[in-house]
Amino acid sequence: MKKLVYILLDGVGDRPDPTLNYVTPLQAARTPALDKLARNGKSGLVYTVRKGIAPESDIGVFCMLGYDFTKSYMGRGVVESIGAGLKFEDGHLALRGNFATLGKKNKIIDRRAGRNLSAEEAKELSQAILDKVQLSNNAMIQFTSTVGHRCVLVISVNGKKVSANITNTDPAYERVHGIGAAVSGDVKFALSKCAALDRKPSSKLAAELVNEFTGKSCKVLAEHPVNARREKEGRKPANVVLLRDAGDSLLQPESMEQKYGLKFACLLDMPVEKGIARLTKMDEFSGGSTTDYEYKAKTTRNLLKDYDAVYVHIKTTDEPGHDGDAKLKTKAIEEIDSKFLSPLINSVDLDKVAFIISADHATPCIMKGHSDDPVPVLVSSKGIKSDGACRYTEKEAKNGSLGTMKGVDVLKTALRIIS
Repeated sequence: MKKLVYILLDGVGDRPDPTLNYVTPLQAARTPALDKLARNGKSGLVYTVRKGIAPESDIGVFCMLGYDFTKSYMGRGVVESIGAGLKFEDGHLALRGNFATLGKKNKIIDRRAGRNLSAEEAKELSQAILDKVQLSNNAMIQFTSTVGHRCVLVISVNGKKVSANITNTDPAYERVHGIGAAVSGDVKFALSKCAALDRKPSSKLAAELVNEFTGKSCKVLAEHPVNARREKEGRKPANVVLLRDAGDSLLQPESMEQKYGLKFACLLDMPVEKGIARLTKMDEFSGGSTTDYEYKAKTTRNLLKDYDAVYVHIKTTDEPGHDGDAKLKTKAIEEIDSKFLSPLINSVDLDKVAFIISADHATPCIMKGHSDDPVPVLVSSKGIKSDGACRYTEKEAKNGSLGTMKGVDVLKTALRIIS
């Protein structure tokens, strides 16, 4: 059995963009390393979760790893709380949060507070919330910043369950059967009030506590010196916490090794990736900063000596999609190709190492958000019969021999091809 490198390029799937003469960033990018892999591979398209769902990264990654949680899912809040090292137990309420900028009449100016919140600023704001926010019903909170504008909240009430069957306060995402999904169409960017989705006391309690936390944390943030300094410097204040993707129970999936008979390592940057690694019992290793491509390549190569497979999640193709910057997304793809993939494939024996390249979801620049578009998938290995693709793009993948797949089928299909 060959060693395997499984790479998910976050949000890399896209649509033809007017700023790129109506091609996608993958088509516009110069990618000799990806092209080399494509010429030795089979390609196709994949709906990472299912058709009609514009998924978030957490459920997208789980499905692409072969875990079908579409009928029963723990929620991204739980996954990120595990990744952030918070204590979570069944009956607690965990939510993913964003430090954001709130204007007059509850209008959300920026869901990511300018995307320039430093780690030090986020830590100060988080600590102030922990120190000053006290909730009713003897509820306890755990709250921490993670990376950039991202944060995690866990609420617990002694002796009572706090239900996750509630709505988000972040209007950009909705819950679809417990799965976080991007809202399609025009989004009214105003702070949403959390509401219970059933009549159970535990759901009503959860909604009340989330709204209480939102109001009290807003007051703390509005009065904090960090935000006064940011506004003085012409930067957007981080004066509200947007919450989404609640969860109240912890699933215990089988490990990746139990599932595939392979010893997996993973390189990760983000707290959601840490949570996924811990829940699926992959051995986790730091990938450095999100743009530290050379380090990622070197670490991946070294891990292949001791592991059967290395899973690598690369974040940098997603953010330009959210910002609507197709040229920057193209540049990110080219840098991944030249600084990560090229040194990696030139330093391993391609007769003994196979590659899977795909994504967790699409983030079209013209939408500035996730979509339900299928994403390209490439299985590359010397010795298999190539389907004639010359590049890794949406257009080539559409005509690939793998056809259109479900995310949960990708890894088992790939392993069958390369075995």
